[in-house]
Amino acid sequence: MKIGICNDHAGVEYKEKLVKMLSARGFEVVNFGTDTTDSVDYPDYAHKLAEAVEGGSVDLGIALCGTGNGMAITLNKHQGIRAGLAWDIEIGRLVKAHNNANVLVLPARFISYRKAAHIVQTWLSEPFEGGRHQRRIDKMAL
Repeated sequence: MKIGICNDHAGVEYKEKLVKMLSARGFEVVNFGTDTTDSVDYPDYAHKLAEAVEGGSVDLGIALCGTGNGMAITLNKHQGIRAGLAWDIEIGRLVKAHNNANVLVLPARFISYRKAAHIVQTWLSEPFEGGRHQRRIDKMAL
């Protein structure tokens, strides 16, 4: 499986660690983020990741910024994206199980790396439940 990852300056450290963790688990990871802590504009990176997920060059995406909100808002402007912001393991599970989120967004300034890694692992392993949740997802697109 190929995972795209993007970040702004607030997510550089976590991105580097997540890329190592995911690669060690056999995932191919494509970096769409910045590699510097110099201030950047998160939409520039979110759009690149969204286009890769929509276009199928990556299977899923992970995005990191300070609060996660800027990334989530930008990503969800794309019709083919369902980006879920998770700051807790159970929320990470539910954004996949109920919303079939194809991009996981993490608030790098508000959670520990350990928690971020657990959220990613949970999100990746959780199956989408379908059923009533699929009906709701079908109503999301404009």
